[in-house]
Amino acid sequence: MAESLSKPSAPASPSAPGVHPRRFWSLSPRSDRQAGDAVVSNFLLHWFPAKVQKASLEWSYSFWLGTASAALLLLLILSGMPLLFLYVPSVERAYASVKDIEYVVAFGSWIRSVHRLSAHLMVAVVFLHMVRVFLTGAYKNGVGQGQRREINWLLGVVMLLATLFLSFTGYLLPWDQLAYWAVTVGTNIASSIPWVGPKIRELLLGGRTIEQPTLIRFYVLHCIALPGLLGVLFVYHMWRVRKDGGLARADREGHLEKKAEQSASKTKTYTLLGLARGTAPSIRATSVEQPESTVNAVPDLVRRAAIVVLGTLAFVGILAVLIRSPLEEPANALVTPNPAKAPWYFLWLQEIVTDTTLHIGSFTVNGAFLGGVLLPGALILVLTFWPWWDKSPAGSAGWWLPKSRRTQNAVFLAICLGILLLTVIGTFCRGPYWQFFWPWETWPEIPGRI
Repeated sequence: MAESLSKPSAPASPSAPGVHPRRFWSLSPRSDRQAGDAVVSNFLLHWFPAKVQKASLEWSYSFWLGTASAALLLLLILSGMPLLFLYVPSVERAYASVKDIEYVVAFGSWIRSVHRLSAHLMVAVVFLHMVRVFLTGAYKNGVGQGQRREINWLLGVVMLLATLFLSFTGYLLPWDQLAYWAVTVGTNIASSIPWVGPKIRELLLGGRTIEQPTLIRFYVLHCIALPGLLGVLFVYHMWRVRKDGGLARADREGHLEKKAEQSASKTKTYTLLGLARGTAPSIRATSVEQPESTVNAVPDLVRRAAIVVLGTLAFVGILAVLIRSPLEEPANALVTPNPAKAPWYFLWLQEIVTDTTLHIGSFTVNGAFLGGVLLPGALILVLTFWPWWDKSPAGSAGWWLPKSRRTQNAVFLAICLGILLLTVIGTFCRGPYWQFFWPWETWPEIPGRI
């Protein structure tokens, strides 16, 4: 008896449930128990839920655009860190420091191209992500308890605007002609707002002209304020996705409303008063997570997210080798390029401003206010509050182009295609004096810059 008490206990079997002898067991769990423990014990994996719907992992539903935009934001931060140490935010030294990054610093040209391409791609991917959410009605509440997907849509609109402004503030930092006059055109559109427009422009520029205060303000906004805002909004955005029961695809498949129902059967019951005929009581239960429709987040969700993130990083890295970032002459307020264009994602606004500027006798319609402020402002307002105005059935959430949403999807696509068409025209078809030229036409010779 004493020997049995003093005998050391045998070590736990490596295959015993809950025992994790392998170093990287959390990335390749061998059981449902280990998959659940991985999410709890691993700091990085704690971001994911324990279970996810199979339908939410389909590539053809979301195209994983949200994950790709998050990867681009990560790449912007990683590539921006070395640029942060090399760039000098001074009108006297900004251009020279960018030129040193481009031609002197080892891999500086590639890092700058990665940063620039990531910024442009992030604008495009975030826009496409919002288009996907609208066309699938993913901003609508389904059948889950406590869903507030309209809040996530509102966050998405704010994040899109923050992404545009983040790219716009970074546009000025090289302090070359392209950057200087693109910001000039963009801020001139803002100044067309009645009464408050000039004050808004002065607030952005830190004065009435683009000088040192403007560069400092754009530098701080680009490096600190807007990335911090986007990071906070992104974290809350992802939390709301989990709070709302995952993607709307799960609602479409009916996983949240599947009921394990037993059909009522005819019975007869003997009572003190005689024979009673009727139905037997049936038990109805609602299962939020059906075992046959869910998978463990580790490794299924983690593996797909890793593929998207690594694929995005590799794609941008290879593209940066092939496409170099432009660097024109130093900024000069006395030499105006002809034509002077806004950044490409604001060219549709510049095109609308041109098309809505009308001269009727001695009266001139202010196209900068009508096309640059009023119309896009109304568009953003409608886009923001559309989830509360949309009366399509909740069952349409998670469907690509359902019949019940045919009209609103057609109008939304027409607006998106119009914006893309105006952007293409502004990019490739506008020449000197903002005249229209086909891409294959040669621009006329200009005797001198104005």
